[in-house]
Amino acid sequence: MTITLLLIAVTVAVSFLAWQQPSLFHTLIHWPPGVQRGEWWRLITHGFIHADTTHLLFNMITLFFFGRVMEQVLVPHIGTLGFVLFYIAGIMIAALPSQYRHRHDVAYRSLGASGAVAAVLFAYILIQPWAMLLVFVIPVPAIVFALVYVTYSFWAERRAQDNINHSAHLWGAAWGVVFMIGLEPALVPHFLQELLSPL
Repeated sequence: MTITLLLIAVTVAVSFLAWQQPSLFHTLIHWPPGVQRGEWWRLITHGFIHADTTHLLFNMITLFFFGRVMEQVLVPHIGTLGFVLFYIAGIMIAALPSQYRHRHDVAYRSLGASGAVAAVLFAYILIQPWAMLLVFVIPVPAIVFALVYVTYSFWAERRAQDNINHSAHLWGAAWGVVFMIGLEPALVPHFLQELLSPL
């Protein structure tokens, strides 16, 4: 089993378990005031629970397709543990802006692996911006999908009525790009060259 499949299996199992046990769900969810008083694990555990099956499926299907590719790219350079830490860091880093903004907001909650999944997805897009992604069976260039994804995340964050932290998509994406460039600075000219050569 690849690391990506293991991450998916753990996320699905924890999500289903949390849906069955409300007390566990509330223990794992990102609640900034709780983090402020020492419940630091929430910055990680919220990435392994989801709002509903649609939320879970969307994140895990995306991780399935792009996580396996990025695992093959990254593991030779940073090892298996490094890939897992890259993923977990995506969960944490994506949540930090919301943690600061809502640190005194007792009503705020967020959950989902979106930050980590966005990190994996945008790391892939940096390498292959013109790769064709199947979005609801419609082929879309990766770079076009990235632009729509970012635009939607901005829009959804402004009108969100759920526990999904849409800003985490943006910060997770930024982490994926920054990490890849830090690991291999030559990706910047590579990305620009690829953008200019769509065919």
